[in-house]
Amino acid sequence: MKNLKLEDFPAQTYDKLRYGDTDRQGHVNNAVFSTFLETGRVEVLYHSSNTISFVDTSFVIASIHLNFRKEVHWPGKIDIGTGILRIGNSSIKFYQMLFQDDACVADAETTIVQVNNTSGKSVLLSEAAKESLLNWKIPI
Repeated sequence: MKNLKLEDFPAQTYDKLRYGDTDRQGHVNNAVFSTFLETGRVEVLYHSSNTISFVDTSFVIASIHLNFRKEVHWPGKIDIGTGILRIGNSSIKFYQMLFQDDACVADAETTIVQVNNTSGKSVLLSEAAKESLLNWKIPI
């Protein structure tokens, strides 16, 4: 999947780099990469065409595997490609790539789970949610 380009992803967005994102070495701090990934996931999860979550539920990260490929430098922007690899009973596995100036700087696989806000236990995705999520699958 490392040969994918931004235009290969069903969801594409960006974040503007801020001076405050930089560290003492002058590049964007690695902790900020997770924020970029969140921006991409939110584009899918809360897109106006989706009917994904139930009332009183949230999505939580169950696992994240993030590969740093290149340093990111301020100023500029990060382009974010997001797609879904797998839709489970209560979980969604995303694949994302981050780009600066058309070069891949990171990629990640993130699994999120829909949970009940009170109990914290997983909640099944509805059939309507699963169907809606199919629009965001990466054709791999």
